[in-house]
Amino acid sequence: MNAEWPHDTVIYQVDPSQFFDSNDDGCGDLTGIVERLDHLSALGIGALWLLPIYASPFRDCGYDVSDHQRVAPRFGSEEDLRRLIDAAKQRGLRVIMELVLQHTSEKHPWFEQARQDRGSRYRDYYIWSDAPVDDGNQPIFPSVEDSIWQWDEQAGQFYRHLFYRHEPDLNLKNLAVIAEIEQIISHWLSLGVAGFRLDAASHAVEQAGGGEEERGVWLLERLAAHARSINPDCLLMGEVDVEPQRFEHYFGNGNRLQLALDFWLNNHLFLALARERAQPLFRALQQRPQAPDGAGYAVWLRNHDELDLERLNVRERAEVMQVFAPQAHMRVYGRGIRRRLAPMLNGDVRHQAMAHALLASLPGTPIIRYGEEIGMGDDLRRRERLAVRTPMQWSADTNGGFSRAEHTKLPAPLIDDGPFSYKAVNVAAQQDDPDSLLARCQAIFKLRARLSEIGKGTAQPLSHAHPAVFAMRHIGESTTIVLVNLSRQPVTLELTMTQQLQGFEQILADSYYPSPISENTALTLNGFGYRWFRRNRSEP
Repeated sequence: MNAEWPHDTVIYQVDPSQFFDSNDDGCGDLTGIVERLDHLSALGIGALWLLPIYASPFRDCGYDVSDHQRVAPRFGSEEDLRRLIDAAKQRGLRVIMELVLQHTSEKHPWFEQARQDRGSRYRDYYIWSDAPVDDGNQPIFPSVEDSIWQWDEQAGQFYRHLFYRHEPDLNLKNLAVIAEIEQIISHWLSLGVAGFRLDAASHAVEQAGGGEEERGVWLLERLAAHARSINPDCLLMGEVDVEPQRFEHYFGNGNRLQLALDFWLNNHLFLALARERAQPLFRALQQRPQAPDGAGYAVWLRNHDELDLERLNVRERAEVMQVFAPQAHMRVYGRGIRRRLAPMLNGDVRHQAMAHALLASLPGTPIIRYGEEIGMGDDLRRRERLAVRTPMQWSADTNGGFSRAEHTKLPAPLIDDGPFSYKAVNVAAQQDDPDSLLARCQAIFKLRARLSEIGKGTAQPLSHAHPAVFAMRHIGESTTIVLVNLSRQPVTLELTMTQQLQGFEQILADSYYPSPISENTALTLNGFGYRWFRRNRSEP
């Protein structure tokens, strides 16, 4: 057993419908992921996070679940999932699934029975009211929904939905619902799944506590105890977009979440990138509570949703928007950016590589979204969050090597023009180019996967290095010092930094730097440069 594995790994997030189509029906599938696992191995990936593969009407990319215990036919079968888990295991990879527990589709049998009969046991699986109730919550998608309550003619009542109106909220105070969720967990763990990312975990906890977060954490304790009674190494990773002081509710003493997705840090990371200054990152890390033993944080650059900047103040948010989303159609919901990383950084390979090196330098478990390693772009013609959900670009062949089906059958249009066209940006074009973004990401993340001190050691900021430089000492069985220049201008560090690196060996750099390090020579970093150093013994 290895309960520490989530802190010693790199996670890769895949949208199964958009990754690789193995049977040419136009939709990516589980067998397609199997055929591309070597790509992940070459990146140093240790865990594969699958976005929803459940049966669904797919009005919300599968988050509108109609059957939590069935694989949607478009992705294949349960046997295909077993094959994926086995093939991943052969390469040292684990498979993580999405657990959508806050709501279901309106087409779920539970909801269909609930709306038909007020006396049905399923009626209390959801949240109903004779009139809309102001419980302090606002719609998650304010430009799409104007209320969290929807009248249902058949039921003769309103039902609550924090998300889309076709996704009614589950009543997570109802222990019968929790028992259903435990059955779902049991089912997938029995197939060999290594863990779950809990969608909308903070909303689920509040709902389980009747609107009070601290009263709702019993939900996490119960689900964690159930999951780990089946597999002691099972990962529960939660989507918890909260202020730092609230993280303790989601960790407990290590008996709740094992990883919390750190949105606070993510927001301040982009503020740091926008300013080309490290201080916002140091500030966010200083505010982050120490996680209990066995627990920690997950960090990322971009995910499958908008880049939600609500954790920044109004001025800071405007600052990031002006740099990375200066036009109105690049923004969404009045709070976020609907672009991928590469377009935000103008396709600059050095800038992107620096951002990935910065991600891998942060204390926590790094998550890469599919396509970020080659610098995929976005399609702003698509609505809302769909702009960042386009097919993986494998080659310059038809449909970017994603599928041989007619383009009209694809889950989303290919990016086929401009600097991020699949003809210009693809895996095959970068595969054998040592200066490509893919090669740089392979070097960064393969190395990061071997540095346990970054994942679970003690992190000490070296904030006096230079205003533009993120400098951190990670101490574990070995010690690693990471230096990342957020500025496009070269920088020279103070001699004190050179002196701190005596006895260290350079293990990663964006390009060639003179070596060995001389005690009397100032250390330099290229514009958007990065250098990592390590010595194989702990600090005295």
